[in-house]
Amino acid sequence: MSQPTSTIGRFFYRIWKTIDVAGRFLVGIIAIILFVFLVRGCVSGPELPKVDKGSALMLAPTGIIVEQETWVDPIEQAIQDVQGTSQAETSIYDLIDAVEYAKEDDSISVLVINTDYLQGVYAGISKYQDLRKALADFKTSGKKIIAIGDYYMQGQYYLASMADEVYMNPMGMLMFDGMGRNRTYYKSALDKLGVNVHVFRVGTFKSAVEPYLRDNMSDAAKEANIEWLGDLWGQMKGEIAASRNMNEAKFDAYIDDLLPKFEAAGGDAGKLAVDEGFVDKLLTRAEFRQYMIDLVGMNEKKDSYKSIGFKTYLKAKRPLVDFPSAKSQVAVIVAKGEIVDGSRKEGTIGGDSTARLIRKARTDDNVKAIVLRVDSPGGSAFASEVIRSELERAQQEGKVVVASMGGVAASGGYWISATSDEIWAHPSTITGSIGIFGMVPTFEKPLNELGIYRDGVGTTKWSRAFDVGAGISDEFARLIQVNIENGYDDFLSLVARGRDMTKEDVDKIAQGRVWSGEDAYRLGLVDKLGDLDDAIKSAAKLANIEDYDVTFVKRELDPQEVFIKQLLDNVSTKAGVENVIESYGKSNNPIVNGLMGKAQEIMSMLNNFNDPNHTYAHCLCDIK
Repeated sequence: MSQPTSTIGRFFYRIWKTIDVAGRFLVGIIAIILFVFLVRGCVSGPELPKVDKGSALMLAPTGIIVEQETWVDPIEQAIQDVQGTSQAETSIYDLIDAVEYAKEDDSISVLVINTDYLQGVYAGISKYQDLRKALADFKTSGKKIIAIGDYYMQGQYYLASMADEVYMNPMGMLMFDGMGRNRTYYKSALDKLGVNVHVFRVGTFKSAVEPYLRDNMSDAAKEANIEWLGDLWGQMKGEIAASRNMNEAKFDAYIDDLLPKFEAAGGDAGKLAVDEGFVDKLLTRAEFRQYMIDLVGMNEKKDSYKSIGFKTYLKAKRPLVDFPSAKSQVAVIVAKGEIVDGSRKEGTIGGDSTARLIRKARTDDNVKAIVLRVDSPGGSAFASEVIRSELERAQQEGKVVVASMGGVAASGGYWISATSDEIWAHPSTITGSIGIFGMVPTFEKPLNELGIYRDGVGTTKWSRAFDVGAGISDEFARLIQVNIENGYDDFLSLVARGRDMTKEDVDKIAQGRVWSGEDAYRLGLVDKLGDLDDAIKSAAKLANIEDYDVTFVKRELDPQEVFIKQLLDNVSTKAGVENVIESYGKSNNPIVNGLMGKAQEIMSMLNNFNDPNHTYAHCLCDIK
């Protein structure tokens, strides 16, 4: 970068250079400190955690519960943690495994759920339902489950309500807000800026592009959204009421009459939650700590009760090495996140990288069935087809393929599932959205107003048919629309073939409309309702195998990733690092976390729009 010539320019240039050098120096210091801790942790080798007899297992998930944790370089993750910019995630399989181990472990006497650092639930309540199922099974051991929270938002309470005893801080509050879907609409702003957004779509209900065409939600979108939102809310409400032994009418009355009830309680939200039967007792942190000391005993430090965090517990219980088995296998491949073209690491579904995992299972003679676990709102239509066609080849070579839908399996997420031998969904899965769209913004108007124009020549009428600074020709626009219509027809054909339906029948329930798993089952878009375990058992049955192992097919880490991960895991174990323990020492602002998470989500989505044909099967079906 050349230095500016003006006095003011040089002044600001020196300030910028000073900040830049200071920033680089700080990052370097952080990296050195991390390296020193890594080396010190590595020298003495790994040490398995100890589980004290009679301990409480602390189930304290942080951030969002996910099917697959997003891969972030460990050093980058450590720096993000220092800066406070990391997005926390907790694997649903870590939580379920910890609960299952604890059920049979005599060293664990009680399970404690702490939901204070849990964020988000609405678009993935199937994960909570899976965890609630594991907790219900844990109860059959006769061991108690206790929930504690400073406060309970709706999703947090959904999990906490599974406990035998639910406690809350006297200063806390319980809030149910139901389920809704809000979106931001940009049409008027884009008109004022002169940005021309060219949208190409098929489907009455394909509302993903509405924010660029309207300033409000269309009636068709409202109709579709309230249908599946009502299904999900009904499931959550019914399960909470059943867990607390109350009828749904009382639950509804609490929500409808919250204001007068709150006023009658003198504004004491904690007292109201107890009076209404949602919370058993109000306890301060110190009171809860003493209650647990009386229940399970004092820890070695004599400062709290005997407990172990679920991640530390898993390090003590899980086998260090997964040895290969000669048994028949059901291979599980997790497809979580946006679907994009090319290769991606965990947290995003790359067409090529996911196809490689399928190919690995396909070419393994021990693998008799493949279960594709889908948690995706879709994305690139091209990449979706790359994945689906690889699954179809596995079927042609004699492998059974079963799709298991998690929280979301819509648009591209449904595309990759469409021709499976069998499709399973949770009743709360968001699925369908069979439709595609294309979107191209051009900026000729604002550029022209600034006196900037684009012009040139070409050898054919297509040479200058599309230019973001000059617009799109009518013929080119028609070309794109025809391509979109053909893509929609392909989508209908795939679903018709996979579901043994006519294209006309599929079209009636397609049109880009989103359905709940419950409705999708009724309409024939899925075969059965159930969780991943159900899908695995069904896949084994279809493959005619009884004695089998379940293996998760994962991307192989490169040597550098393995080295750094092992170092960090070792340091974490030695330091006793855990997501959250009952000390509640970590700051938490759900509003800031929510805003930061949404901004990251939008930027990630825009970066992932890389379909080579600019054709997308995406539902954009978030819930607020």
